[in-house]
Amino acid sequence: MQDKESSPPLDRSLIDKHTFSKEELLECGHGTLFGPGRAHLPIDEMLMIDRITDISETGGVNGRGRILAELDINPDLWFFKCHFVSDPVMPGCLGLDALWQLLGFYLAWKGNYGVGRALGCNKVGFKGQVLPSVKLLQYEIDINRVREGKTVLGIADAKVIADGKQIYTAEGIKVGLFTSLDDFR
Repeated sequence: MQDKESSPPLDRSLIDKHTFSKEELLECGHGTLFGPGRAHLPIDEMLMIDRITDISETGGVNGRGRILAELDINPDLWFFKCHFVSDPVMPGCLGLDALWQLLGFYLAWKGNYGVGRALGCNKVGFKGQVLPSVKLLQYEIDINRVREGKTVLGIADAKVIADGKQIYTAEGIKVGLFTSLDDFR
């Protein structure tokens, strides 16, 4: 429920848009997609998403929302050069960060204000890896809960799929949007 006295009203101007290109995700990173006071994605190498193929307030396992997104993998990506020497692999933490990025994007897309911060994860499981030979990484996020008010909180379960094979699971990923980072510290 929205706390009218302590948070700005929701800006639901993009709620009918269900796909986002790389260019639009970069606009979010530069603060122009959602506008002032709204969450930003990372840019350049730290943006772990090339496109959102579907985002909705309904659907998913719990009927509370779902995000589907993708990252194109090629052997020239920066992390393959340094993690690990003679054993190139995408760090698992970058796949997890992509999930946090997407959940924060979801909260802003729903119209909430604030700066996004990852707040943790209950459980992560790795059953595979992202090697330079992988072509496509897919992210599937099912929203469990969204709390909207002075502090906005999203909780979701997710999986990461490499070329059609599920390789990561993450339960209880959490992201908050804070209108003042003093509330986060």
